[in-house]
Amino acid sequence: MRNHLLKYSTFTEGELTTILSYFETKTFKKREMIISTGSVANYQYFIMHGCVRGYIVDYSGKEYNIIFGFENFWFGDMESFENGVASSYNYQALEPVTLLRISKDNWDKLYEQIPAFTIYKCNLFKNAMIFQQKRIAEHFMQSAEQRYYNLLDTYPDVLQRVSLKNIASYLGISAEFVSILRKKMVQK
Repeated sequence: MRNHLLKYSTFTEGELTTILSYFETKTFKKREMIISTGSVANYQYFIMHGCVRGYIVDYSGKEYNIIFGFENFWFGDMESFENGVASSYNYQALEPVTLLRISKDNWDKLYEQIPAFTIYKCNLFKNAMIFQQKRIAEHFMQSAEQRYYNLLDTYPDVLQRVSLKNIASYLGISAEFVSILRKKMVQK
């Protein structure tokens, strides 16, 4: 976490110590829910070890993966966290995970107490916005095969850590087509 903080802002040693003191470590087992639709997301999470999927469920009960999180990745339902409303998203551990979590009160205290944390937070949100815009554009502008290779470029070990079914849902294609793309890649 320390290196991640320093990557996006400048902190004194004392500020780093204060920031880290506001977090608590939490572990989840494989398949365990971290945030569920309908509950209020009282925390933001930073992944120390493991893999998480974020997904939504449509009116008919079909799941759509919207994001995968690996080490050094922040996640949470920001609207629920900031406004205290029911979450629209689900986050589930795809393997055992160790997370650092921070409550809304502590998040706000850091924002007020440490100006460099405001810079850090702005950089996080900027990068998240860029990622989401890029993902939306790719979905409409690229073929399934191009999206598959982009996913592998972004997350090189995704095939070892995430099931074909979850990858297919993320890409908006069938698991069978992911399998075909995977075989095609191996043959190259």
